[in-house]
Amino acid sequence: MPSKIFRSESHGTRHLTVLKERQHPMKVTELLLAELDREAAGIRKTLERVPEGKNDWKPHEKSMPLGALATLVANIPAWLDMVVNMDELDINPAGGPKFRPPDWKTRQDLIQQFEASLKKGREVLQKTTDDHLFNTKWKLLSGGKVMSDQQRYVAIRDGVLNHMAHHRGQLTVYLRLNEAKVPALYGPSADEGRS
Repeated sequence: MPSKIFRSESHGTRHLTVLKERQHPMKVTELLLAELDREAAGIRKTLERVPEGKNDWKPHEKSMPLGALATLVANIPAWLDMVVNMDELDINPAGGPKFRPPDWKTRQDLIQQFEASLKKGREVLQKTTDDHLFNTKWKLLSGGKVMSDQQRYVAIRDGVLNHMAHHRGQLTVYLRLNEAKVPALYGPSADEGRS
């Protein structure tokens, strides 16, 4: 198998790094699964700290209540099913929404929702193909108006994975404001991961 040699300077010392080329490039579905798994670890750690009995709490009158935000974070991985297997989704359809996420009372209920959502999302990615993700589009609508019209892999990256990280970050702020410990995610937090 051929290899490429890259030379780099680090603190005045020369290092050789040998990177072997793969005979078969990694599929986008494999990359997306790996990213989903990395983000899932952080979501799990965050959901494990959500305070119970404060589902109606919100930091501002315009903010989403803590319970609804935690439910959103727990259920986003299952959105992969919509993006991969539906051609469009109207989040504000005529006649009102057709989907209501399940309520939760205990942190364990919330984590069970997340694990089921993650399992569904992983299964969807494992069953789809790169061809489907690159060569077909998905639309997001609100009240019949097109909000986005993207290749499916872009919709997964923007509308699922990035959206998931965004709302998890929002949830960590809610944790801090409720005196719950904020987990270390991409690096240490003020509560953990520091020596």
